[in-house]
Amino acid sequence: MTDSVHVLKERKVSCATLRRVDSLNLEAGIVSNVSSHNVKVGLKTTLFLAFQSIGVIYGDIGTSPLYVFASTFPNGIKNNNDILGVLSLIIYTILLSPMIKYMFVVLKANDNGDGGTFALYSKICRYAKISLIPNQQAEDTELSNYRMELPSNQSRRAQKIKDKLENSHVAKLFLLLITILGVSLVIGDGILTPCISVLSAVSGLKRSAKSLNQDAIVGISVAILILLFSVQRFGTDKVGYSFAPIIFLWFSFISGIGLYNLFKYDFGVLRAFNPIYIIDYFKRNGKEAWISLGGVVLCITGTEAMFADLGHFSVRSVQISFTGIVFPAILCAYSGQAAYLTEFPHHVHDTFYESIPDPIYWPTFVVAVCASIIASQAMISGAFAIISQSLRLGCFPRVKVVHTSAKYEGQVYIPEINFMIMIACVLVTISFRTTAQIGNAYGIAVVGAETITTCMVTLIMLIIWKTSIWRIILFFVVLGTMEATYLTAVLYKFTQGGYLPLAISFFVTIIMGLWHYVHKERYMFELRNKVSSDFMRDLTMNPNIKRIPGIGFLYSELVQGIPPIFPHFISNIPSVHSVLVFVSIKYIPISKVAMEERFLFRQVEPRDYRMFRCVVRYGYKDSMEGPDEFEFQLIEHLKEFIRQEHYILETGPSELLTAQQLNVERLSCSGQLSDDVKVDEPAPSRVHNEESLEQSTTTRAFSEPNHLATFNGSTNSPSRIINGPTQGAEDEIQFIQKAMEKGVVYLLGETEVGAEQKSSWVKKIAVNYMYDFLRRNFRQGEKIMSIPRSRLLRVGMAYEI
Repeated sequence: MTDSVHVLKERKVSCATLRRVDSLNLEAGIVSNVSSHNVKVGLKTTLFLAFQSIGVIYGDIGTSPLYVFASTFPNGIKNNNDILGVLSLIIYTILLSPMIKYMFVVLKANDNGDGGTFALYSKICRYAKISLIPNQQAEDTELSNYRMELPSNQSRRAQKIKDKLENSHVAKLFLLLITILGVSLVIGDGILTPCISVLSAVSGLKRSAKSLNQDAIVGISVAILILLFSVQRFGTDKVGYSFAPIIFLWFSFISGIGLYNLFKYDFGVLRAFNPIYIIDYFKRNGKEAWISLGGVVLCITGTEAMFADLGHFSVRSVQISFTGIVFPAILCAYSGQAAYLTEFPHHVHDTFYESIPDPIYWPTFVVAVCASIIASQAMISGAFAIISQSLRLGCFPRVKVVHTSAKYEGQVYIPEINFMIMIACVLVTISFRTTAQIGNAYGIAVVGAETITTCMVTLIMLIIWKTSIWRIILFFVVLGTMEATYLTAVLYKFTQGGYLPLAISFFVTIIMGLWHYVHKERYMFELRNKVSSDFMRDLTMNPNIKRIPGIGFLYSELVQGIPPIFPHFISNIPSVHSVLVFVSIKYIPISKVAMEERFLFRQVEPRDYRMFRCVVRYGYKDSMEGPDEFEFQLIEHLKEFIRQEHYILETGPSELLTAQQLNVERLSCSGQLSDDVKVDEPAPSRVHNEESLEQSTTTRAFSEPNHLATFNGSTNSPSRIINGPTQGAEDEIQFIQKAMEKGVVYLLGETEVGAEQKSSWVKKIAVNYMYDFLRRNFRQGEKIMSIPRSRLLRVGMAYEI
């Protein structure tokens, strides 16, 4: 006990710290000095990650030379000068998009090292209150990972845009839908990438095996795809380590072949670095040149993977690997193919394989097949990462997320999604059969995802980075114009296969949008019907309610009170555990939450009933612990909370706040929270007065010494207040420890959500049938939280939204 008191005194919890925070922030104030999670890694680790990233990120963009020229000239080359125009387009597209846009701008917009569309959205949510679910709390800003270093002082422009976003429901909804659409396009990209990459590589057999028909090519491709998805379960770490040498060899092959063709056939194609050839190309071909952009844009396929897969690596490692290896290798490959086509323009439909020197044809073919398999890995890994993020933010049905590497964060595998993408890839390959139609579909997914990324990064530059307006205009106009031009070209081929990614995106967007809508409405229902303080007081005086040994964890997502499922439990099972913790699982818009900052507590009145509220905060990259570790961490933090609560009383009357100061601070704090959660108070009497229930344990410690003295079995003597709490804290801790030894029971509400009777038929179909189908066929809550079935108690309840 003496050691515990000594540790508490060392913390030096000041009244100033306690005054400025809400009670749930008591522990957050203690750990406010936790270091940031953006840990700088050494040069050796960076170089290793750069090498590993070659096998995970760049397979897609690295294999694009297999089909770009064939997709650009589907009807053959009419003028050799067109080759220079297309090569110039390829060079400047790669330079502007993956090199300048992603390497030097987009990668810096990461969310604490994590990338992808939802990382951008979470970054904006953290700065502006645009989340549709009103669970923002002042305590969240105390997280070490929450703070953002702004490169410039706050400007009026940024504040005005921020205010407009926060005050416009339409803007909030639009930004969420754009984010979901971006995620859907990346998933569609992950489906199309394996199809076109593997088909393109296997088609090389036709050069030596003339007897092979297209059916055989499709069959071989399907077999390779099934094998590819079968190894995903081994994880990015192992897959990337084994794939990196192969992709490195692939880049060596294509750069070497490119240089060979460049010097052998026409070194003069390097004139294409002059952009005047782009202008000449459009003047000469007009509409045909514009349509051909749908093939040119395939040179940047997989670019979004560099950002979506960023959580697997680091910004510096990705920059090193791209600028040092990938960029020069693919420029050599395209230049060499252009030089070859100046001599053999009729070989444009199979440029890559025709341009390979005979002695190295078979080694190149084997490496090409392996590289095409790995190319698929890039977008599959990106799809896993981005779905994992959307799951944490309540925008995707519950699925199992497996963290495949204990060494590197963010490397995940999702079995259900892996199986679904595999089935989709097989069906697309069998249906389309050739790379021509898949290429038409592929372009829409690529350009659509990149356009959304450009818009969201521009918004970040406006309201978070506060970049110079001229730089923002330059960034948005140049890249926006390029991407808009490409988008119109790929949409022109809508009927020739371009409808596929839009259909996939529409389907995924409907699922994600519906899930998030019901998730939000369910939260609002619980917020409107949270339990009143009067109900809790009546509960203590009800002789029919029995206390049973042990600890009960009642799960809920509600962070502003006690959920309505609790009275439903009591009405069905008239008993309460000797210690009851209302556990609120909360995902906040940051990537990681330190364990020291994860648990926030508040004691529910009356105190002697030993009921606590606990908010457990996770970032979208955090994985939930197993039941044993979770129980241990929660109980240990609960004990620390009790020690802190009693230690505050031990500071003595000289440090106590006056009642007037306390009331002012309390009103200030409650006002801050009310700004975060703007919900109309409903009529039912069961809804409690927020201020009365939200009083902090700190507040009660200062303003109600008589109550505390009664709780500790002492009189209102100042000496008893100072000397008593330490022993009282140890008694409470021993009681909780004994309750834990009796066992922990998980109480989980099985809520069925349905539309109100007065709802429209569209809403009834969406909620009563579509959402219910998703809920029943995806994982249930206890599986996601790894709750042992032997200690699980479920009670059903129906919500009408």
